[in-house]
Amino acid sequence: MEILRSLIDNEIMLQRAEKLGLMAADADVEAKFNEMKALSTQEEFQKQLAERKMTVEELKSQLRRELSVQKLFNREITSRITITDKDVADFYNNNRSGFNLAEPQVHLAQLLVTPRPDPNVRNLKNDKAQTEDQARKKIQMLEGRLKTGEDFAMVAQNYSEDPESAPNGGDLGFIPESSLEKANVELRKMVMTLQPGQVSPIIRTSEGYRLLKVISKEPAGQRDLNDPRVQQTIRETLLNRKDTLLKAAYYETARNEAKVVNYYANSILEKAKAGK
Repeated sequence: MEILRSLIDNEIMLQRAEKLGLMAADADVEAKFNEMKALSTQEEFQKQLAERKMTVEELKSQLRRELSVQKLFNREITSRITITDKDVADFYNNNRSGFNLAEPQVHLAQLLVTPRPDPNVRNLKNDKAQTEDQARKKIQMLEGRLKTGEDFAMVAQNYSEDPESAPNGGDLGFIPESSLEKANVELRKMVMTLQPGQVSPIIRTSEGYRLLKVISKEPAGQRDLNDPRVQQTIRETLLNRKDTLLKAAYYETARNEAKVVNYYANSILEKAKAGK
């Protein structure tokens, strides 16, 4: 049922994008496709396609759907979000201690996949691994999607199984270096070798499988509100929070409206059956 619901959600969003004239153009699809190919060698790219069991045309079709839905979200949600200077100042004043770094810290985001489904997990795709084997295959699939250029935060919102960070695009905030070492010395060593923007290899922990992204690395000391890095961090945090809440509401509203016309579910169910 979770897979069917995800398919229905995707179809509803695609229908809305088409109705509003927001379908991605051929040029957009080709540009994204070429961007993905440029991230790896031809051999690696073909291997990634094989692992995902996709042809080039199927990948382009998927890209068109994703880009179209992204255009829909940008127009209907993201472009309408306003973060005021007062919002930023209020967040800073309420979280001032969080910008006083007693020691060097690393701003991390994560993707978590667990072998045991958690009822508290509410990622956008409502996607949860049920077994160890499913968890391993899922994290490998997500790693492949990141390597082909997909946005880490969006993948985390859609698929991560961490109930705390998934709604915020996997954002874990700033973590002191000493905390990393207490958690796992090897983990700290690995994170410290990554540069901002880089993603770790798959990490097996007691909770499950993780992929970590280093967003930034910060030296010790108090960060002032006028610091551009503080401004950017706060604006991104507030934007992600509002964006996530509005997307969840948008999905819910779309589902409720779609219930009036049951052929949505029937159509997707028939497609799912035909694909077996």
